[in-house]
Amino acid sequence: MNLTSIAIVAIICWAIVRIVNGNPKQKNKPKTDKDMLAMQHEYEMRLNQLSERIETLEKIVTDEKYALKKEFEAL
Repeated sequence: MNLTSIAIVAIICWAIVRIVNGNPKQKNKPKTDKDMLAMQHEYEMRLNQLSERIETLEKIVTDEKYALKKEFEAL
């Protein structure tokens, strides 16, 4: 694994942990079930967006042209 892919994986993991744990600075705690459902829907949308981004990044990093370009740059 090269340094770029390690950095990408680290950033993605950090983002997922932030989503799961929430923002500790957030003072707007849900007060009703509707608020909780709205927050859950928002988190599900964000998680889906992150999943799509992860898939795209995986395609880029595992692409043969990407690896070949990195090898040429190393020369």
